[in-house]
Amino acid sequence: MASTRDWFETVAEAQRRARRRLPRSVYLAVLAGAEAGVTMNDNVRAFSELGFRPHVAGLPAARELATTVMGLQVSLPVLISPTGVQAVHPDGELAVARAAAGAGTVMGLSSFASKPVEEVGKATDKLLFQCYWAGSRDDILARAERARAAGAEGLIITLDWVFDHRRDWGSPWIPERLDLRAMLRHAPQVAVRPAYLARWVRSGSLPDLGVPNSATGDAEIPGFFGAYGQWLGSDDARRAADIGATAISVSNHGGNNLDSTPASIRCLPDVADAVGDLLEVLLDGGIRRGSDVVKALALGARAVMIGRPYLWGLAANGERGVGNVLEILRQGIGETLYGLGKASVHDLTRDDVIVPDGFTRTQKP
Repeated sequence: MASTRDWFETVAEAQRRARRRLPRSVYLAVLAGAEAGVTMNDNVRAFSELGFRPHVAGLPAARELATTVMGLQVSLPVLISPTGVQAVHPDGELAVARAAAGAGTVMGLSSFASKPVEEVGKATDKLLFQCYWAGSRDDILARAERARAAGAEGLIITLDWVFDHRRDWGSPWIPERLDLRAMLRHAPQVAVRPAYLARWVRSGSLPDLGVPNSATGDAEIPGFFGAYGQWLGSDDARRAADIGATAISVSNHGGNNLDSTPASIRCLPDVADAVGDLLEVLLDGGIRRGSDVVKALALGARAVMIGRPYLWGLAANGERGVGNVLEILRQGIGETLYGLGKASVHDLTRDDVIVPDGFTRTQKP
């Protein structure tokens, strides 16, 4: 039985616990980022530049957080963004899927996940499968059909990536496979994180760095970097502009892509103005509290997606830790709506947010 002492009250505390629990290289892999971390840090910092216009008269008795995304009913406007191999916990994506289902929201599963889509599909009825434009058309269709057969309700298509892995704070060595050489190299880090090691010992397995959802047919399951190599070697990505999308995510890959691009929230208003009446607009990047979610909704997002926060929660306390993060955001959204005098997330407008001059970033041809 889990202790109430395992519960944490902020995403920042989840991050602190994850850092204490994980081996250094694993923590750095989750932190990720690129180059100097300008974009990664601005994703978070930009939210602090936005203010609120509170209303204290006639406060609503209840707040409605539910909405729909791509036709899926969700109990709060926060979705699980797909992230690669989740070796921070033996249950990985299965724990995340169960927590998302418990919270009544959508799980985005990566093509580079460590758990097969068939297993994850059994853990949630609100599943989106993230697919890269990698390999042949037949390969892409085969992955999509496999995901649909496993219960996925839609696809998240990711196109652009620079794959810049240089980081001023150091890049961890991530092996292609966890063989004897890799285990010996990581042994000193793991030895000083006994709780992390104990989890894996109890699970009776070792972290699997293969990506089963990228395999097609009877082909061997590729390793993480092998799958990336296939993606980077494909020149079909430009043709994805013709895809019939129903939603678009304003994202810079959590600052893991081209450094010095603007924070996602800085670009959101212009994107919402341009396509908000044609597509559902989501925001991905920098969400750390419920008030951040509310700011994004007020500036035109239908919902947000989170990555690092739930991975920190997973590292800190498994499925319960992911649910903890989602509950933190749920409570924060409700409290912020109350302070703004709003009865529903659908009542939010740009007038609820104070946007300083020069905050938004417009990309002009």
